[in-house]
Amino acid sequence: MNVLRKILFPFAILYGFITSIRNFLFDKGILKSTSFDIPVIAVGNLSVGGTGKTPQIEYLIRLLSDKYKVATLSRGYKRKSEGFVLADGASNAEILGDEPFQFYQKFPKIQVAVDANRTNGITQLLSQKEKPEIILLDDAYQHRKVKAGFYILLTSYGDLYADDFMLPTGNLRESRSGANRANIIVVTKCPKDLSDQKQEEIRLKLNLNCSQQIYFSFIDYDDAIYNKKEKIAVNDIKAEVKILLAGIAKPKPFFDYLKNVNDECLTYPDHHHFSDSDLDEIQNRATGKKIITTEKDYVRLKDSKLLPQLYYLPIKSTFINQHQNFEATVLDYIKKTLEP
Repeated sequence: MNVLRKILFPFAILYGFITSIRNFLFDKGILKSTSFDIPVIAVGNLSVGGTGKTPQIEYLIRLLSDKYKVATLSRGYKRKSEGFVLADGASNAEILGDEPFQFYQKFPKIQVAVDANRTNGITQLLSQKEKPEIILLDDAYQHRKVKAGFYILLTSYGDLYADDFMLPTGNLRESRSGANRANIIVVTKCPKDLSDQKQEEIRLKLNLNCSQQIYFSFIDYDDAIYNKKEKIAVNDIKAEVKILLAGIAKPKPFFDYLKNVNDECLTYPDHHHFSDSDLDEIQNRATGKKIITTEKDYVRLKDSKLLPQLYYLPIKSTFINQHQNFEATVLDYIKKTLEP
């Protein structure tokens, strides 16, 4: 794969040129971006693959939903529906996509919508009888047809955009200069004990402009696994022989947190829709064992034949330091936007 990526280097140059022209046209107003009068916060990344967008959106929901009417708007990746869909009691992961359905199940006070056309999605949300006061755009950093009021850019500690290159040679969706649109950059999936010196090295490498803020976060795993009826401490389940199952972009930290030497780890593509044959194979491998999966996979699997054996491990995004500054910056933007 690495050799193939190097061979495709000319296409990466071409792709970078095309995305740079597109961004230039949006920056100059030649291509239209639509703005809205309410606070719109876009969370995204420059690269393909998992940077922790879902935990970051959930962090914002927890921060804001007790104070404001919050809606999330996602593309609904790999959903089987089309157009604008507002989540309701009949919704499931196939209709919404796994991550929006996870939001809907965990946060009943908010509105959850999906639409590949974010402009239409926001317009539809604002036409509802109970319209939101704040909209969180999930994975919309490159969706330039909407001009969000505030941008949060995520980059993984082990895969910084400053060290990456354009697709297909690297994993970048657009040039590194796209980071200039961000108000805040969050370096995700850091070691919990990341030193001040290392943080400063990353600040210098990312070469932020004077108006940008940077924060460092890590994925914090729960100390228990759950299903509909039961909670089991992680310390207890680690000693048990089990099946670990993940259909996410970068499952290694999930496996490392739970596994012992006798466990079997089953890996599937990100956002994988499990077929009947997949379920049969998993069930055969898991005879007499518990199956532990990620929270995102659980919402796709909880209505399957695996349910009697199925558990999930919740995660959340936690800032290493200065979380008060992060929250104050976001709240200040919202307050200024909502002021008459």
